[in-house]
Amino acid sequence: MTTETKTNGKPSVNRIGLTSQDYRAGETTLCQGCGHNSITSQIIAAAYELSLAPHQVIKMSGIGCSSKTPAYFLGRSHGFNTLHGRMPSVTTGAILANRTLLAIGVSGDGDTGSIGLGQFKHMIRRNVPMVYIVENNGVYGLTKGQFSATADVGQTLKYAGTNVLPPIDICIEALAADCSFVARSFAGDARQVRELLKAAMSFNGTAVLDIISPCVTFNNHHDSTKSYDYGKAHEERLQDIQFIPRFEEVQVEYEEGAERVVQLHDGPIIKLRKLDRDYDPTNKWHAIELLEKARQNHEFITGLLYINTERQTLPETMHLPGTPLAYLPAEQLRPSRERFAQGMAEFM
Repeated sequence: MTTETKTNGKPSVNRIGLTSQDYRAGETTLCQGCGHNSITSQIIAAAYELSLAPHQVIKMSGIGCSSKTPAYFLGRSHGFNTLHGRMPSVTTGAILANRTLLAIGVSGDGDTGSIGLGQFKHMIRRNVPMVYIVENNGVYGLTKGQFSATADVGQTLKYAGTNVLPPIDICIEALAADCSFVARSFAGDARQVRELLKAAMSFNGTAVLDIISPCVTFNNHHDSTKSYDYGKAHEERLQDIQFIPRFEEVQVEYEEGAERVVQLHDGPIIKLRKLDRDYDPTNKWHAIELLEKARQNHEFITGLLYINTERQTLPETMHLPGTPLAYLPAEQLRPSRERFAQGMAEFM
């Protein structure tokens, strides 16, 4: 969890007067060492550091171990646990009704890559403004360790045998659907997860974070690409990421080509310092090529893969009124009897 400094013996507070404790919720019931718990800690840290108002957040989930985690953060926010794979459509409805809410969706590789893949793709296609976190461990941990759609070819599990099918790459699927913000990280890389979460929470559009989150019970073998050992040994960061909120003074000094600054829609910036690759996160084709080469070379690439700040969101393309639908009175939401009859007559 986040560490707070104390002033006069009291925990420090953020800009809206809350401590990090105010962003926590119930105690986890997941296995000790589960990567999902680490992600929960970083969601709490990111929300605290951004001074998010909990009542302005709606937590969404589907079914699976991953979808239990919203019970462990932001206890003062709204929440809705949907059917398996149906979180994207329910979130779409919630945001169209009240786009002032920040939607944080937590899903898993089964919930997203299998039964929910169609809904996932259409949510991205519509550019529903939300943070979509995939806690990716390659197994159905809640139902005792069957392969998910992201499982490695040749992966062997005690109760499932050997997987013979190629894995679905969540990030490639997101890019193919024209997602505006695509990133991959590793639950064991706390700082990178936290900075990517802060950037995603400040982004106006669908922000997909595919976070490799080892299942310590069913899929933490040394040869699994979803294990802690593999992630720590093979992770290759694209860039060192720093999120700078709009309320901080922005002073950027760097050599030409060493860093890249991406301006977000309402003032914050993401500062990307390249490491050992000359990579442009605004080029979608480069992102797809990078992921395909990484798959062929058995590389584990993490960082901000792609960002596009120009796409309109679904509420913008639908030209919704300035006042959220949830706040409009009934007489403005329902047509009069005369207007209803006129509309029906147009279809006769």
